[in-house]
Amino acid sequence: MSWWTLKKKIHSSWLIAYLCTGIFIGVYTSQYINGSLFSSVIPLIIAIVLIIVGFWRKYAYLIPLIIIGGILFGLWRGHILQTSLAEFAPLYGKSIILQGNVKDDADTGTSGQVVIRLDQITIDGKLLAGVIWLSTDNADIKRGDKLILRGQLRAGFGNFVGVMYQAVVEEITRPQPGDIARVVRDWFADGVRKALPEPESSLGLGYLLGQRRALPADLALALQIAGLTHVVVASGYNLTILVRLARRLFVKVSKYLSALSAALMIVSFMAITGISPSMSRAGLVSVLSLAAWYYGRNFHPIVLLSVAVAVTVTINPSYAWGDLGWQLSFAAFAGVMIIAPLAQRYLFGKKKPGFVGQVLGETASAQLATVPIIIMAFGQFSNVAIVSNLLILPLVPLAMFLTFVAGVGGLILPGFATVIGAPATWLLHYMVSVAEYLASLPWAMSEIKIEWWMITIFYAILVGICLYMWRKTSYNLRDTNLVE
Repeated sequence: MSWWTLKKKIHSSWLIAYLCTGIFIGVYTSQYINGSLFSSVIPLIIAIVLIIVGFWRKYAYLIPLIIIGGILFGLWRGHILQTSLAEFAPLYGKSIILQGNVKDDADTGTSGQVVIRLDQITIDGKLLAGVIWLSTDNADIKRGDKLILRGQLRAGFGNFVGVMYQAVVEEITRPQPGDIARVVRDWFADGVRKALPEPESSLGLGYLLGQRRALPADLALALQIAGLTHVVVASGYNLTILVRLARRLFVKVSKYLSALSAALMIVSFMAITGISPSMSRAGLVSVLSLAAWYYGRNFHPIVLLSVAVAVTVTINPSYAWGDLGWQLSFAAFAGVMIIAPLAQRYLFGKKKPGFVGQVLGETASAQLATVPIIIMAFGQFSNVAIVSNLLILPLVPLAMFLTFVAGVGGLILPGFATVIGAPATWLLHYMVSVAEYLASLPWAMSEIKIEWWMITIFYAILVGICLYMWRKTSYNLRDTNLVE
């Protein structure tokens, strides 16, 4: 490599991508590196100096400084959280009383108990970082409630700092007005249930509002076996459909109104569904993509991906330490924004696929990118996922619209709610029938075990295929925008 190459100026966007990559490496490795040094301000100062030098000169030979600066920053941020989480260690195995805020909608566990995720933990009057997973028999618990609980605290799993089984709820406080978005969501959901029968109403609400936890247990299992769970969780897929709709409705009126309506849709959807790891990624990516579209700029998907990774793990480093939803969300995003457009250009040339082709291409690419993680986590693989997505996914936007119409009808004209909701009922019944039939096939699901080295080889081959398609097509991935 010549000195001229090393002195070549690098575009700021790629320098940001290198920095963000370093931040993720630092945050991820902080869970394995013990040392109080990284919790001090020294590595932060060194990181800032290295990053400033790299961005000031922008030479290629300074890229290692930027990456090292990012790693040091990530190590500092990760150890700051680890120091806070260490305060829970002396409490494991003890019966304690704690206060906290219900972070997400309550779920139903395999034994029928209510499962809750609690943050803003207070123990003995001290506010602690982290999220606790707990189960209880009290079913009258909603997102945003403040609880006082008693039970035995145990070491957590994944990104949970602690676990408490069969916790006893001492007190429930529901702040007023409380979580207004949840109240509005539940009010609208009541209208949908007036217009649609079960399980169609729950499926429609899963599409429209991401309320997977409201699904009946048998339908949730059928969707999982059929490989359709991704369309009934609050994720980037639901949000992308809504943002694209909002933008296209007003783009002929004015660009500003189009961007404003799409931005309001992002904020509203995130408020309604709650800010889960996957939604934090989806919301951030959608906002950045919308801003790039509005100002006539393009984000390279790799830059956008790295920025979203760095921002989310900086806010909550535990995402990188074991949050499956976060991992799947980013893998799916890479599939949609990188694999799908390359494959479509390689297979079909410059001819743009129709809506159905685009949806199916993006879905297949997302599944290809996420399947190793799913197999590693659950030891299962859906053999009918491609077929089920082919039969159902193109109709999801229509199902969302018809469910919305049914909900409005249920609220405004409850006496005619079932009539207004009939089209939604028919379509959703078809979807339920397809999912249940495919899930009932004896060969629908396979048990598979996979090792880390297999995952590494799989992704190495996938990256190689993407590089081959990119070289063959010379396709500029900057032309890909999530909101268009």
